[in-house]
Amino acid sequence: MKIGLPKEIKVKENRVALTPGGVASLTRRGHEVFVQIGAGVGSGLSDDEYIKAGATLVGSAQEAWSQQMVVKVKEPVSSEYQYLRPDLLLFTYLHLAADRPLTDALLSSGTTGIAYETVQLEDGSLPLLTPMSEVAGRLAVQAGAYHLQKPNGGRGVLLGGVPGVDAGEVVILGGGIVGTNAAKVAMGLGARVTVLDVNHRRLQYLDDVFGGRMQTLMSTESNIIHSLEQADLVVGAVLIPGAKAPHLVTRAMLSEMQEGSVIVDVAVDQGGCVETIHATTHDEPTYVVDGIVHYGVANMPGAVPRTSTFALTNQTIRYALELANEGLYALERNPALRKGLNTMGGKLTYAGVADAFDLEFVDAKLALV
Repeated sequence: MKIGLPKEIKVKENRVALTPGGVASLTRRGHEVFVQIGAGVGSGLSDDEYIKAGATLVGSAQEAWSQQMVVKVKEPVSSEYQYLRPDLLLFTYLHLAADRPLTDALLSSGTTGIAYETVQLEDGSLPLLTPMSEVAGRLAVQAGAYHLQKPNGGRGVLLGGVPGVDAGEVVILGGGIVGTNAAKVAMGLGARVTVLDVNHRRLQYLDDVFGGRMQTLMSTESNIIHSLEQADLVVGAVLIPGAKAPHLVTRAMLSEMQEGSVIVDVAVDQGGCVETIHATTHDEPTYVVDGIVHYGVANMPGAVPRTSTFALTNQTIRYALELANEGLYALERNPALRKGLNTMGGKLTYAGVADAFDLEFVDAKLALV
């Protein structure tokens, strides 16, 4: 199969979808990989490394996108819609439930779109979302701590406190991969941590793993409001695979928070779990609503591209190999990969996206037939 690896063009997005090692795994099996010049530079990966891995360098995005399969990191932006076409297999993060224009573009073009974030194993885990969730969860606390500093718009709280002075209070909405990693970093800094989740078994697990060093609460409206009153930093870590995130924090609830507190909503890719959040960029990461600093960078792991690129390729390469070796048959044979199918032949094949936009849904199995 001929595989294209274009350079990411989202603002300050320095990740690349495959390391040279990932490319070598494909070329050793007879596949051709066409890498856009400079695609890996932001992650510290040179063109020469890709050449040594067996790749062919191409000078334009058009050439990279013209291959049978394109492997990316981030969803196509509007200037890339021109490359979508019926015979294209696109393998990347899509986050369609929060992006109607991209959903429409994929459907109208007939592109087969497989989303990393909805590939799902039998146990419910999301193997291609996990590595970036780990990175984003850890970064969320770092970003929150930075923006809590007074010169950066925050209320001037040091999360770890000092002897004789209270540590900062970090409230994490969601105890999954993002929430767990955020908790690790927050506690490592010495902050007081509260995690809220709707799954009591998950709260039991977190209580056991962290030895009772964090507070765990069921995610009810009253518990959320009470927690917001104490919070210096709120991390939104709610995920419903492939679907729009629910608004757990409404605008009215912001009045319960202390002025200068910070919200970092990692769920912003799926619409956010905070009503007042919207996507921002690394260039302009924050804005203020009702005295509360909002951080909504939609590609947080792009800030640490080398770590993120290697972590992502570690997980995606096995599925990229399946698609390259078997084509669409890989979707029929592998139910986890089939759950990643979001669009095909002008049909929407993921229920969560269909629900978000009230569009017609076709089961992936039927679409493949």
